[in-house]
Amino acid sequence: MSNRIKALFILLFTTFYIQAQDSGIIEGKILSADGFPLPGIAIKLGKVAKTTETDVNGEFLFNNFPAGNHTITLEGSGMKKQSKEIKVIPNQTNYVQFKLVEDITTLKELVIKIKQSPNKKKETVLSGLNIKPIDLPQSIQIIGHHVIEQQQAVRMSDVIKNVNGVYVGSARGGAQESFWSRGYDMSANNMFKNGFRFTNGSMPEVSSLERVEVLKGSAALLFGNVAPGGILNMVTKKPSFKSGGEITMQLGSNAFYKPSIDIYGPLDKNIAYRFTGSYENSESFRDVVKKERYYINPSVLFKASEKTEIVLQGDYLHDNWTPDFGTGIIGKTIADIPRNTYLGAEWSNGQTRQASVSGLVKHEFDENWKLNFNSSFQNYERTSKGTERIQPEANGDWKRPLGQNRNLEQVIGEQVSLQGNFSTGNVKHQLFTGVDFENSFLQAYTFAFDPKTYGSGNIFDFDNFNQGGAIPEGTNTKIVKTDTNRFGIYAQDLISLTDKFKVLAGIRWSWQESQANTSDLTKNPVVVKEDVKRIDQAFTPKIGLVYQPTKDMSLFASYSNSFTPNSGTTVDLKVIKPSLIDQYELGIKKDFWRGLLSTNITFYQIENSNLAQTAEFKADGSSNTDSSIKVLSGSTKSKGVELDITARPIEGLSILAGYSYNDMQYTKTSGLEGSFIVGDRLARTPANTANLSFFYTLPSGALKGLSFGSSANYIGNRVGGWNNQYRAAEPNGIFDREIPLNDYTTIDVSAGYEWGKFSILCKLSNVANELNYTVHENYSVNPIAPRQVMTALKYKF
Repeated sequence: MSNRIKALFILLFTTFYIQAQDSGIIEGKILSADGFPLPGIAIKLGKVAKTTETDVNGEFLFNNFPAGNHTITLEGSGMKKQSKEIKVIPNQTNYVQFKLVEDITTLKELVIKIKQSPNKKKETVLSGLNIKPIDLPQSIQIIGHHVIEQQQAVRMSDVIKNVNGVYVGSARGGAQESFWSRGYDMSANNMFKNGFRFTNGSMPEVSSLERVEVLKGSAALLFGNVAPGGILNMVTKKPSFKSGGEITMQLGSNAFYKPSIDIYGPLDKNIAYRFTGSYENSESFRDVVKKERYYINPSVLFKASEKTEIVLQGDYLHDNWTPDFGTGIIGKTIADIPRNTYLGAEWSNGQTRQASVSGLVKHEFDENWKLNFNSSFQNYERTSKGTERIQPEANGDWKRPLGQNRNLEQVIGEQVSLQGNFSTGNVKHQLFTGVDFENSFLQAYTFAFDPKTYGSGNIFDFDNFNQGGAIPEGTNTKIVKTDTNRFGIYAQDLISLTDKFKVLAGIRWSWQESQANTSDLTKNPVVVKEDVKRIDQAFTPKIGLVYQPTKDMSLFASYSNSFTPNSGTTVDLKVIKPSLIDQYELGIKKDFWRGLLSTNITFYQIENSNLAQTAEFKADGSSNTDSSIKVLSGSTKSKGVELDITARPIEGLSILAGYSYNDMQYTKTSGLEGSFIVGDRLARTPANTANLSFFYTLPSGALKGLSFGSSANYIGNRVGGWNNQYRAAEPNGIFDREIPLNDYTTIDVSAGYEWGKFSILCKLSNVANELNYTVHENYSVNPIAPRQVMTALKYKF
């Protein structure tokens, strides 16, 4: 580990001061559709103050144009964007020509945009923060729709393979995937969709995504009550005034087929639309397991004025799936049964229904000040019924327990944000401030069966397993209703003291109120127990320093603070305060070779020095055995390093790579009965993860349109199950519950061809047929998919 980091630093520091000052000259020509030169067209180079105009021959000239390989995009009002690759050689004149195909009688101005590196391309992330990643004292990764399509991603876990340090922690029962980052579970409160907290109890649809944004570390400045590992935000495709679309059919192993459609265009000069939809039907490498789902995502954009636009969108997911708790564990060993063997009842079934609607109003007062108002409503329901919890005896004998669940949630969210650029003397400011409100109403239903099991036998002789009789009916015994309100107000300012020194300072005040009541339906009349209302509030500051010795390099350091509410009470039976978590980061962002290679390296440490754990004594001094009575006396520490690499060394080739090391352990516990062990790594957190992918499309020649690519993903050693605890009744005083899991690597390869409006792309995943598992506790042990084939046929129009 240390040798690798040392070698990396030698590479970085020996190239830090390679300057990109070389420049060349660009000469260009603008022609009409019928080949005549267009004089008098203003040409702007991006948003910088470089402007020229075509002469009587339609020609223009730019001196001191940055050297290197560029993708130059020409766009103007009412015309279709055009892009050309150009290699600008230092101290030489380089030529480019554009031929416009639209009616340009009213065209007055064109803009040339140079394709920026990932570090320098200004991004609008989460709820509207518009910033260059190189100016942000925090690690950020964006996986665009091109990568999603090239890798034929079907699930969010396929997309996340491209984000180092983020990994699938479990897939309990096959109902959902949970993601972890820097040792923290992202799934409960850290999953967002179009800037709003997303109910994560489903498998989200990825075919409608424009991109996936991952903000590493603490993002509590913008959103309250989030774990400090990071935030994942899914951004759906938006309407466009450019007409187009595509129809895709994906076909794959295990009777998988998935048609999808994406169409967009203008309804008139002020209204544009987009509609994406998909249908999926598949069996599985697991016997009996099936899935059928459909998804629609319509959206409309209204240009209310030159400075105001409104985006309305909605989506609906209808997902039928088979609950699958995998293979089970005997002691500390995963049961040695075939990967395809399904141990549940064949009638087991689950349904997920999820819908959302949102409205976004964007208003630009001028080029420096922007106001956003965003409103959203989500409705979620998931039901399932079947056999579950595979916990066989040492010889493989097992009685299948029955389980039935129903969960409903409705979430209303409101956001108002203001972004402004201004100066005080020679100091530049980029201000971002706003308020947000969220209400969540959750209902969880508990069911009981009599008898509690359905069928029995030995998992190693499943052909002779007693499969059970008629489908049993469960009885609803309890309903828990939880109402949660969140409110926050925040402000941050990116202060450019000079061109080289920047400061990011911000603070958020968060308030959260939560109350649950439980209806016991086994009583007559029904007994309703109302819990104590919890109110949590905290100020969470953030400060970051950025030093940019050259325009291609950024050094940063930051401190941020977040809070996590706790359950339970103090010894005085008062609501226990939230845990406050401190995070420190140091990092380097660097572009090499004029942006052909971009690297980010980040070192971090996250400390929860007031982890809630069971109190040793009650208020009267007697010993406490009630786990709901707690004190803020424990500690955890997560520390590590992350490396991101993005490269496009030649035209048509893109490379993504990353490596992450994380060490998260308990650093202080009470040592009491039921407490965790100091020095234990937290369950489901691998020390090492890595990813590498490339995709190459031949840009010219007889084989133009031919493409091929590959990706590899590595997950290191980790433990599943639960972390060990002190327990006096055990022979050595420790309740040993950790399941050791070996590391593994999966490799995918793909090849395709595009001709005209048609394309075909084939992928072979898990080439080596690697076998490993995701483990949720010790009873949902799901094998990863074996070697499979996927083919996508696409027609663009």
